[in-house]
Amino acid sequence: MSTDNESAAEPHSDGHGIDEAMIEQVVRAFYDRVRKDDLIGPVFRDRIQDWEPHLQQMFAFWSSVTLMSGRYRGQPMVKHAFLPIDSRHFDRWLSLFGETVRALCPPAAADAFVDRAHRIAASLELGVAMQDGQMLRKGQRLHRSDDVLQLPTGT
Repeated sequence: MSTDNESAAEPHSDGHGIDEAMIEQVVRAFYDRVRKDDLIGPVFRDRIQDWEPHLQQMFAFWSSVTLMSGRYRGQPMVKHAFLPIDSRHFDRWLSLFGETVRALCPPAAADAFVDRAHRIAASLELGVAMQDGQMLRKGQRLHRSDDVLQLPTGT
């Protein structure tokens, strides 16, 4: 049996049934889908040559977001601010992520993941827009001209 200090230092599960093993399963399955996706796959493939370190970083990120573990030490806004993306990319990311968690997780865990993913996407989209010189109002989405975006041919 663990003490309160042990459980606070190393959270194993949240109130929704999310634990480190589930996070790893979700992240690996999600990025398998991402790599095959025509819209967001190239954005990742052009920037990530060695996937395992990225996956490890994403395990830590989602552990911090869902379990409050404090494992992630990066700056996601810095990583995303200059990417050639807009609302279409964020929508696709959310769609793939939602499909992944709904396929792998119990409903309460999937809902918790999706809720956090929507908050993260909204924050990142706002940051990318600001970096692009756009101030989005509530409910407004980031739209960029196709010539500055990374889009599949024929889009």
